[in-house]
Amino acid sequence: MKPVVRIGAAVVAVVVVGAVAWRAFGPSAHPPHRLSGYVEGETLYVGASGAGLVSTVAVRRGDRVSAGQPLFSLDASQLAAARDQAAAQVAIADAQLKDAEKGQRPQELAVYDAERAAAQAQVRQARADYDRIAPLVRKGIYAPARLDQVKAALDTATANAAAVARRKDVGTLGARPDAVNAARAAVASAREAQAAAQNRLDLISPKAPTAARVQDVFYQAGEWTAANQPVVALLADDRVRLRFFVPEAEMARYRVGTAIRFDCDGCGPTRSARVNYVSPRPEFTPPVIYSREARQRLVFLVEARPEGGATLAPGQPVDITPLEASR
Repeated sequence: MKPVVRIGAAVVAVVVVGAVAWRAFGPSAHPPHRLSGYVEGETLYVGASGAGLVSTVAVRRGDRVSAGQPLFSLDASQLAAARDQAAAQVAIADAQLKDAEKGQRPQELAVYDAERAAAQAQVRQARADYDRIAPLVRKGIYAPARLDQVKAALDTATANAAAVARRKDVGTLGARPDAVNAARAAVASAREAQAAAQNRLDLISPKAPTAARVQDVFYQAGEWTAANQPVVALLADDRVRLRFFVPEAEMARYRVGTAIRFDCDGCGPTRSARVNYVSPRPEFTPPVIYSREARQRLVFLVEARPEGGATLAPGQPVDITPLEASR
């Protein structure tokens, strides 16, 4: 064999051996094992408890909202009037309670003072008459019946003075305990009615329950919405989940609270999540999901809550690093 032919054969042999070695031991021969999954979000549909005309919509599709941020409101004219009326009833009931708890006015008590002064004057006059007539009766100048008359007048004047003093004491008191308790109950009832009116007013102006993205807006200002009809759809940050399927042979490694790692297109460096749900029922791999190098089609659904879920989009594919590969 000529030297050139031998050199060519040697080069071909080296190339073939290199290709076989690359296929056997190169990085593509044993690609890293991954679990396929996707991002899922639970949508919050926010509506009003009553029907009405949409007066304002404070958000647009795609906006970010924080917890407590107003979303929309219905026309509040009627409910605001009912709230104001309930507040007026509270003021009336409270005034009636205060009036029941305190005594009569100073001007009314002054009348009792005048009556008591007049009664005391009558007592003094009756006593003076008694003191003047009693010695004359004992001397026989007047008959005993005359003494009885002045004594009766003295007793009457004394009793009248005592009655006037009692009326003054009663005038300083409030209403009877049962009347005061009834007034307090009326105040409590009025306050409950005011709170209910305010609650109905708040329910037509919902606020975001948590930080979220506005997924959709179904009604605009000027449109009529029925009771409990969704007006705004939110994708809450804390309701974003990773859903992936774990082969039956690896299920023992996944428990609620376990930390996992995952990657997705355009997500940057490898991110972390924490398992929050493991399905107790097995199922066969859905036809739209194909794990790399899956040995069995019997899998369990696992959900994990990602850190920084606000940047993930529902339906976005993710690759989960199996736990045994992350150790």
